[in-house]
This record gives sequence, C-alpha cells and structure tokens, in this order.
Amino acid sequence: MKLDATAAGVYPIAPTPFEADGRIDMESIDALTDFYVGCGSTGMTVLGVMGEAPKLDGAEAVAVATRFIRRAPGLPVIVGVSAPGFAAMRALALAAMEAGAAGVMIAPPNTLRTDDQIITYYRQAVEAIGADIPFVIQDYPLNFTVVMTPGVIRRIVEAQPSCVMLKHEDWPGLEKISTLRQWQAEGTLRPLSILCGNGGLFLDFELARGADGAMTGYAFPDMLVDVVRMARAGQRDAAHDLFDAHLPLLRYEQQPGIGLAVRKYVMARRGLIRSDAQRAPAGGLSAIAKAEVEFLLRRLARTDSRAGLLFTDHHPR
Repeated sequence: MKLDATAAGVYPIAPTPFEADGRIDMESIDALTDFYVGCGSTGMTVLGVMGEAPKLDGAEAVAVATRFIRRAPGLPVIVGVSAPGFAAMRALALAAMEAGAAGVMIAPPNTLRTDDQIITYYRQAVEAIGADIPFVIQDYPLNFTVVMTPGVIRRIVEAQPSCVMLKHEDWPGLEKISTLRQWQAEGTLRPLSILCGNGGLFLDFELARGADGAMTGYAFPDMLVDVVRMARAGQRDAAHDLFDAHLPLLRYEQQPGIGLAVRKYVMARRGLIRSDAQRAPAGGLSAIAKAEVEFLLRRLARTDSRAGLLFTDHHPR
C-alpha cells in the first residue's frame, strides 16, 4: 500500500502521546489511531513537527511509527524521517517501510538558501533512502525558513519520480496551489497530491484552489474530514459554516510556542489521549490560557455537538 499521487482526503498529523514522566504512552497511540480510523481519515502522518520527533531517539521513533502502522493496517501511514544527516534518515525510512509505512516525509534543513541547494538536497535524500520509497516534500517556510517557489517544487517533482506529494504549508500560499495545478493542467507538471497543513487555517480556500485535502494536527480532525467531504460534494456554504465555527479555536491553536500544548490539551479533554504531557523542552499552558481554551470550546459547542460532549456530566469541566 505505497503512497502515490492520487492520495486525497485527510491525513491527520498525530501527536506522540507521553506519560507525565516522559515515557511514550503506547495505549494512547492505539486509542488515537482507532479514533482517526473511526472518524473517516484516509491516512495518517506520524513523527512530524507535532509528533515531537526530535525528542525521540532512533529506537523510540521506530517503535512509535510501528505502533501506529500496525494498529491501522488498512490506513496508509506517512512517517516523517527528517534528520540532520542522511544516515539517520535512511535508517528510519527503511525501518518504517519495513513496518508497513506507505511513504515518508522529508523537510529541508534550515541551512538551504538557493534553489540549487534545495534541489540538490532532495536528490541526495532520495539517493540515501532509495528511489523506491515514495516521499512527501514538506514545504513549511514559516518553520524551516526555506522558501520553495513553485518552480523549485516542479524541478524536484520532475527530477525525482518517487516524489508523489507536497505537504503545502506556505503562508500565504493559495497562489502556489493555483500555479501548480495550472501547470498540471497544461501538462508541464506530472500529477502530484497536495495536502495542506498550517493547522487547517486556510483549508476552506485551499480546497477551492485545487488541494486534495488536509494533513495537519488540529484537535478536531473529524471536522476536517467533514469539511473536505462537503467541499467535494459541492456543499461550499455548509463547509464554510462548519469551518467558520472552528476558526476561533484554530486561530488560538496557531500561536507559536504553545500551539502543541493547546492541541494536546484539547485532545486530552476529548479523551483521544490520556495526558497532554510533552517532553522537555516544552511550552505549557497557564491557568489563564486553559480558561481561554475552555471558553472557546464552550462557544464551539453551540454549533458543533462534538465540542458539546465535553461539557456533559461524563466529562471534566
């Protein structure tokens, strides 16, 4: 079940659940995977930025990826393998594919500045992991400080047949999607799956521009599934109405430094993971911040029953 350019829908970026003492919470991995499958996710991505991958050693990374993959044998799983060096990248990529991963995701190191440097890096990455492993370009200039123009992406895609997907997280980036899809329509770019991140903050218009779906870690991935489904069905207003109801929480979750803390807090409130613990170094939520998140959840509950379930007698307040 290898990844290809037809991939579409929602591939949630999974957090790595931890116990309060920093141990990996394998039982929460199982529960989270079951939730992703049950809510209609078409795939899953692990060991991304949200997965706190740099805080895991090599053996832990393989163990986490393997647990996710084997819990959902019918779901394609993409494994983030970005690493400072190609030896570590190759080791994780091969181990992930051996465990049953559908493909891998590679982010550029923040030392790259010129177009040729970026293109050379991806050529060398493919040489390291093997041209038989499908890979995803992670284009996230706000985090990695590496700017990839549409032209650079096209050169990578054309030079590396194993590149089958772009994880689009440029901001603003709607014109980039339009440009790539126009080139595809003209026949100057081969088919390429485009899934979008940035917390889903622009998903409503990214879909209209030609994106195939979402690959992000918002704490309500089931909402993302619904928005993509409605957009595909031509129910644009309904998709926007649901999306708009979540925008205040989406915005709050986008704060640099505490975004992951917000996501894990809400996911723990929803019962998707047992604890909102992160491994150090980590930014936590103050009591005031938690109160603000609770306020947003209560407002969201007015229009989305999934948030309303948090305020029944069976859930903590």
